[in-house]
Amino acid sequence: MEVKKKDIRALSKEELRDFFVTNGDKAFRGNQVYEWLWTKSAHSFDDMTSLSKDTRQMLDQNFVINHIKVDTMQRSKDGTVKNAVRLHDGLVVESVLIPTKTRTTACVSSQVGCSLDCRFCATSRLKRMRNLNPDEIYDQVAAINKESLLYHNRKLSNIVFMGMGEPLMNYNNVIKSIEKITSPEGLGMSPKRITVSTSGVPKIIKKMADDDVKFNLAVSLHSAIDAVRTSIMPFNATFPLKDLKESLEYWYEKTQRMITYEYVVWGGINDKKEDINALIQFCKYVPCKVNLIEYNPIDDGEFQQASPEAINNYISNLEMHDIVVNVRRSRGKDIDAACGQLANKS
Repeated sequence: MEVKKKDIRALSKEELRDFFVTNGDKAFRGNQVYEWLWTKSAHSFDDMTSLSKDTRQMLDQNFVINHIKVDTMQRSKDGTVKNAVRLHDGLVVESVLIPTKTRTTACVSSQVGCSLDCRFCATSRLKRMRNLNPDEIYDQVAAINKESLLYHNRKLSNIVFMGMGEPLMNYNNVIKSIEKITSPEGLGMSPKRITVSTSGVPKIIKKMADDDVKFNLAVSLHSAIDAVRTSIMPFNATFPLKDLKESLEYWYEKTQRMITYEYVVWGGINDKKEDINALIQFCKYVPCKVNLIEYNPIDDGEFQQASPEAINNYISNLEMHDIVVNVRRSRGKDIDAACGQLANKS
């Protein structure tokens, strides 16, 4: 019976060093392999050209590199790039490169499908098939960094965990991937340039604060009225706004870092004065800013972008209360790469 090989990227540097010592080689060989795997993103042992052929064969006999493969890549007329990423077991997730004049942002996935049930999001209709491993998240970032260099002649500047899945439902693997992304032995990116976006899992938000994470926190809020939020995000019945508020206050008390609220305004759902007033009240709890996000329909027409007048009412009322508000125009709509549209149509 064929022995299943272990994914080498599940090993720490110390475990790699121990492997080589156990097999009669020098410990530093483990350092070399670790660098090939993470700093250089090697896809195969044959790529590790500083190692002897015998060493590469020994690695191949014992391990496998479960590297992602970009199956298809679509480029939008606005420069946005969407990758359909095939995983080692044949499942597919999507990730997006979003360019502006001053920076390039990677939007990465953390789950195949999603654990939650937001009714306006295409990904939630796929249901969660599994969590992504840390290396699968890392690979998405490394692939987009290469595309950024190729198409825009600059390195990736920012990462947002806003692709497929709820990052906090895959917390341990997301944290491990960020450790690799920010490590000098990985991609060396600053955690201040990384934002983890959650629909709001209070217990894990508190855990992040206790773990003293250095990245930014964004919350997909969309309504500060429980009944409205539950109608569009049914899991809100389990994690109501009072619990979310308490966890965000805890986050700010521990980290002293402001929170970003992501907020889509839909016609006939959350476009009334009472919705605006509730959001203003919610914004008073902790220092924050609000990103009003342009909605991207997902075929069935149940949710519709609010009128420009409704958006302007939000902006003027928030600004009147000294709340920082930005309007985020969607990118990549023509290739279904915009916010809420990732659904593996490819």
